[in-house]
Amino acid sequence: MARAVRIAVWAGLALMALGVLYPLFWMVSSSFKTSSQIFSDPWALPTSLSPSSFVTAWNEGVFGYFVNSVLITAASLALVLALGTAASFALTKLRLPFAGPISLLILGGLMVSPTMILVPVFQLMIALHLHDTLLGLVLVYAAYRLPFTIFLIRAYMLTLPDEVIEAPMIDGASLWQTFSRIVIPLCKPVLVSAGLVYVLFAWNEFPFALVLLNDPSLKTLPVGLLDFKSALQTDWSVLFAGLTLAAVPMIALFVASQRSFVRGLADGMGK
Repeated sequence: MARAVRIAVWAGLALMALGVLYPLFWMVSSSFKTSSQIFSDPWALPTSLSPSSFVTAWNEGVFGYFVNSVLITAASLALVLALGTAASFALTKLRLPFAGPISLLILGGLMVSPTMILVPVFQLMIALHLHDTLLGLVLVYAAYRLPFTIFLIRAYMLTLPDEVIEAPMIDGASLWQTFSRIVIPLCKPVLVSAGLVYVLFAWNEFPFALVLLNDPSLKTLPVGLLDFKSALQTDWSVLFAGLTLAAVPMIALFVASQRSFVRGLADGMGK
């Protein structure tokens, strides 16, 4: 009986892995075909591994979109982690008045969807003269994902004993020294997890980037590839090459950081 259960579990996991991996494999293999080959026999393997589709995609604008996505993701990541870590520390270790209600108010932001706030965010960016700028999108991304980041880091900091904070301050360390030299190193696993979750959001985010950026030279990968498709019409192999170039960095980042990612999530959300 136990053996049958194990076989069933492994079979289920294998089917789930196949469901995740095969679309990625099909996308990559299609990028090495021509459009006619994709439509005539979509399931066949490519006859050659010529990188011409990748070169065309890169030259047709993917490079600019890639750079914009990297800049926006990196800048907003630094901002959201800095604010999220500081806010979590203040809410958990500084005994602020009304820390509980403030935490609940911040976490209420988890229930807000992008489509609910697109119009007011658009109007706010116009009023602040930040519409159609990378800085405006960086601020919007950081503000939107800050509640989840605080939720994750705060849950991890609640597991840290107060003595870890009090001992260095008794020895003469300032609050900033305690925060920067003690708390942040201890929170490295959850910071990695929060950072990875945020990067996946920022790299693939579509509604805010579509509404707030009109200049073609400022568009991110998701929005740029949408225009890329219409510009190239039926050149699907080049479009699949662009999608592959957009997916590779996230896959590589997750594979390289998966151990810290799982540990940080387990400690931050499971306790």
